[in-house]
Amino acid sequence: MTHISITTLYERLAGKIGKESAENLATFIDQKIKDEVENKSQILASKDDLARIELKIADSKVELMRWMFALWVTLALMIIGLYLKN
Repeated sequence: MTHISITTLYERLAGKIGKESAENLATFIDQKIKDEVENKSQILASKDDLARIELKIADSKVELMRWMFALWVTLALMIIGLYLKN
């Protein structure tokens, strides 16, 4: 993939479409590139974001284990109660 700088783009376009048009086009392209990079960088997760997500997952796992334990204890007590009833 060939990379071209804004200055090189301007110089190549200036001879073909005129200096003012080349400058406007190069400025427009430069601004679009900056906007796109800024948008992409906002989407990327930082290490702090990943740490918060991992903590939420860990908290969810602990909460699930608590509910599972409560379910199994309740089920065991119900079975023992039915066994002792007869």
